[in-house]
Amino acid sequence: MQTIIFDDNSRPNFYPLTLNRSIGDLRCGIMKLRQRLESICPDAQKTCVIIEEDLVPLYRERHPDWLINSEIEGEKLYLNSRLILTPDALDAIFQLSFGSCLYNEQELIAIKVKDTSIFPEVANLKKIPCPIKLYNSLPELIQDNARLLNQDYHLHFYDNDNYFETEPGVTVLHPYNVWIGEGAEFAPGVILDASEGPIVIDNGARIMANAVLCGPVYVGKKSLIKIGAKIYGGTSIGPVCKVGGEVEGTIFQGFSNKQHDGFLGHSYIGEWINLGADTNNSDLKNTYKSVTYYSYPQKAKINSGNQFLGCIMGDHTKTGIGCNINTGTVIGIGCNLFGADLIKDFIPDFSWGEADKLVSYRFPEFCETAVTVKQRRKLFFTNTEKELYNKIYNMRM
Repeated sequence: MQTIIFDDNSRPNFYPLTLNRSIGDLRCGIMKLRQRLESICPDAQKTCVIIEEDLVPLYRERHPDWLINSEIEGEKLYLNSRLILTPDALDAIFQLSFGSCLYNEQELIAIKVKDTSIFPEVANLKKIPCPIKLYNSLPELIQDNARLLNQDYHLHFYDNDNYFETEPGVTVLHPYNVWIGEGAEFAPGVILDASEGPIVIDNGARIMANAVLCGPVYVGKKSLIKIGAKIYGGTSIGPVCKVGGEVEGTIFQGFSNKQHDGFLGHSYIGEWINLGADTNNSDLKNTYKSVTYYSYPQKAKINSGNQFLGCIMGDHTKTGIGCNINTGTVIGIGCNLFGADLIKDFIPDFSWGEADKLVSYRFPEFCETAVTVKQRRKLFFTNTEKELYNKIYNMRM
């Protein structure tokens, strides 16, 4: 049976991270939402997705082997990319019969059919109500990250026979809660404390001297943890990141750098981001009340329901040295921020300057920087990417 992961019309709820990606490609836990859902049917031959048309050219360029918005024959299981995967959700999906769909109130969760259409006509299907929940915002992903780190580890990485050797001087607490990938390197003084949750160090990652990691934590492929870093539980670091200082409860999508001292807590950091030395964020209000944050679709601040919420930062954003970011701040795509002013509330996409003196980042200069940044990783900022970012740039007007 082929699994097909589909985005519904909730993509704006996850802006700015989904301005340039599918909901299913958001990272949470050890993997992306799509990858976790695909693991339900491990025999599926290809990655199959249904995404909005503005993303199709970029996805077809990056993933020529995927089936994107395509007709597929045979038995198919459609899963909403926002699905919160729990044991109860798995049971409901496995019990679903062909010609049926799962609904929670008005939200479509899953469909099981045998036909050749791109997306089946829901009106012709048997509707089965169920209490399965869907993610509705980025703060919900941040809140659920620690749970998913534990779940992913025990479903996909835990091995009673797992044996690994580390360099002399490396301390490992609760080693059966630790998974080390091929080629991972550890310098003396590193502490891996998995007493409160698992730690996964993926292939080719490097942990420098005197870094302390307290699980649950994931460090992605070829990522670097800097000297003396303090990485607390609930943190997921995607591939090819460089992370130092103090980090807690934060998701790095991938290819981003926070190399220097400074605190980053309960935040969601996109790709191709660089945080300057001594960039700090607040993740807790002095009143201890739940944090509000800016919602793109509502064009206003809304209650996150989270007591802890740092910042949300879109791709290709940069901060200068000594930047301070207020609790619950949302920073859009392609921003370049510097100066001593407190960064707060909402910074629109493609903003440039000090927090209270912002101007528009000129699009040609943005592209020039994006080309340079990706070339450093031996990657290309393609014309297809440029066209998508140009649409986003014009959309903000």
